[in-house]
Amino acid sequence: MVSLRDMIDDERAGIASIAAYLDGLDGDARLREIEPLDRNHQRTLYEKAAHAAPIDVDHFVGDAGPREQVIHDGVNTLPLPARLRRFQKRFCRPDGRHPVDARLFGYNEGPTRRLIGPGFFVATPTAERPQWSARGGVVVDYFQIPDGAVADGWPRVVANDWRLQRFVYHQTRDFMRRVSRHVSIGAAFKRERPLDHYFVLSRRVPGPAI
Repeated sequence: MVSLRDMIDDERAGIASIAAYLDGLDGDARLREIEPLDRNHQRTLYEKAAHAAPIDVDHFVGDAGPREQVIHDGVNTLPLPARLRRFQKRFCRPDGRHPVDARLFGYNEGPTRRLIGPGFFVATPTAERPQWSARGGVVVDYFQIPDGAVADGWPRVVANDWRLQRFVYHQTRDFMRRVSRHVSIGAAFKRERPLDHYFVLSRRVPGPAI
């Protein structure tokens, strides 16, 4: 039986085939497919995703209203035990959608959040910066933090040079590419230098948060 890893390894399988495969799965099955992806698989998937349609901020929040939380379950490539590589990025629209201010607020939730911090960010399109848009259609920017109200129940907003956060999020940006209708992949850059660290996200259908 074919798997996502098999398709990533297959040079003949393009991003359209991968997207069709993932779009045919339910949320739990998609998550099971992305959880085993190591750095080599995620790097290759990020490269294949360069040929997908550009991602936009609506991919991350869909039809959600202002300050309505949307959860993406993720797996990163940091050198950690498997359970610590699983995390969530949580997104919301700011109050009042404004067409010239297409941005999202968000933070990172997972087993290390209470130790390291929430890693707040602002996600924006990259279309007006060609150097960035070549990396992905949306940037998750840790140089910025929410400057307005966030979703109810989120942690207190703190700067990314706060305590241990500085070693993970400070002066970092993640560039996002579309994989499928629900799945995206990001590559981390610190001060414009690629870190060769990646993460895959799968947008969760509405339900209880972990």
